[in-house]
Amino acid sequence: MAIWLTENSKIIVQGMTGGEGTKHAKRMLASGAKVVGGVNARKAGTTHLDLPVFGSVAEAMAATGADVSVVFVPPAFTKDAVKEAVDAEIPLCVVITEGVPIHDTTEFWAYAVEKGNKTRIIGPNCPGIASPGASNAGIIPADITTAGRIGLVSKSGTLTYQLMYELRDFGFSTAVGIGGDPVIGTTHIDALQAFQDDPGTDAIVMIGEIGGDAEERAAAYIEQHVTKPVVAYVAGFTAPEGKTMGHAGAIVSGSAGTAQAKKEALEKVGVRVGKTPSETARLMREIMQAR
Repeated sequence: MAIWLTENSKIIVQGMTGGEGTKHAKRMLASGAKVVGGVNARKAGTTHLDLPVFGSVAEAMAATGADVSVVFVPPAFTKDAVKEAVDAEIPLCVVITEGVPIHDTTEFWAYAVEKGNKTRIIGPNCPGIASPGASNAGIIPADITTAGRIGLVSKSGTLTYQLMYELRDFGFSTAVGIGGDPVIGTTHIDALQAFQDDPGTDAIVMIGEIGGDAEERAAAYIEQHVTKPVVAYVAGFTAPEGKTMGHAGAIVSGSAGTAQAKKEALEKVGVRVGKTPSETARLMREIMQAR
């Protein structure tokens, strides 16, 4: 089992004919994912990577039955690309693009809500979603882990890869990189709920980082709704106070948003929190070995 992305998912790539779109569409195809076409209004009717290129998401869905779109368009055009996917009511839209203006993300997220939340948005500025052995939508390397029964949700792309690799002997049902921007589509809580409901997931790794209150809100949700074991890591224990670090979302104000505050909120509800990614992997390994 997996969440949101399965072996039956049919993927289109918005921006497939560009450099990044081409590179990662090739990688997705090589991993066995069912990539069925691309979208570029200026190149509609042509083929690229031996796949048809369509003028719109709606056309691509009608012709191929696609139910997932991966967005590799430049930041200035991302808002329109996501709104087009929402208008077509594609079930899943994975926005890889980095540097999308926060105002644009806020606008397309609100647009999706206004249209009835028929499209789940993951991202922007994220590595995407992978269900090992089944499908891969985004830029997560397909060969760093195996299929298994751990679910992973992460704000950080590189830490997603590290935990997937360190726990490869147990494997993953699905790994979701939600992105670290201040405004994102899918949240930690959305993924926690989906993993809790997924019979193919036995335990959950959650990776957060300093700034904002997403991890504290996730802790409150876990206390009320999650019965499966959760292990967490919060990036930024060594960050200097008052500095903006890395992701646009990683801004700390006073004690709010610090790694220590997040660690305490999570531990208070029974989540084991590693001080390093490797310690986090060890904590999860102990849970899986005890099952």
